[in-house]
Amino acid sequence: MDFKLTASMMCANYGHLANEVKSLEEGGIDSFHIDIMDGRYVANYAMSLCDLQYIRRATNLPLDVHLMVEHPNTHIDLFINNLHKGDTIYIHPEAEYHPSTTLQEIIDAGMVPGIAVNPGTSVENVYMLLRIAKRVLVMSVNPGNAGQMFLPYVGEKYDKLLALKDKMGFEIYWDGACGADKIKEFAPKGVDGFVLGTTLLFGKGRPYGDILREIRALKI
Repeated sequence: MDFKLTASMMCANYGHLANEVKSLEEGGIDSFHIDIMDGRYVANYAMSLCDLQYIRRATNLPLDVHLMVEHPNTHIDLFINNLHKGDTIYIHPEAEYHPSTTLQEIIDAGMVPGIAVNPGTSVENVYMLLRIAKRVLVMSVNPGNAGQMFLPYVGEKYDKLLALKDKMGFEIYWDGACGADKIKEFAPKGVDGFVLGTTLLFGKGRPYGDILREIRALKI
């Protein structure tokens, strides 16, 4: 079963960030997930533009940048100019007056346009954007903090999106409370990637390579 694993870098040890990036890369991670929060769209501050710049310089692997900010179009060039072609930028449709305009700017820059869908946002509300977005980051927890509990009603949303993804040409990524049980259930259904945080990857006192090999070896 082919699925991608991306490391939620807001959960990393910032006292040894260079080693964290190197260890994850050597361990077989597919990409690095960068959570940018402005304290307005979500009631928290997480990673900064400087963190993004550092990690972009430290690895050649793709970055998946999740913008939890109000009106991302206002500052989208700051992020585009510090990323490589092929990196992904997710926006929250509710945070933008005209999200399709922002997605088109991401496309024009040679990057992968993504939307992040909150637990309380229906598939119907983002349906037309699914024709533009190439990745859909489904939030199985409310955005803003690591270590939250899975919201079980989100499972129905995955099923609806999975029924549309081939027709509309997008990938589905899981974000939040991602345990082995969720990968075993949803990877066979067609979820393409999983964001790994404190539930499976960080703070375990074990080499990242060992953990990632165990995840990829799950009996699915």
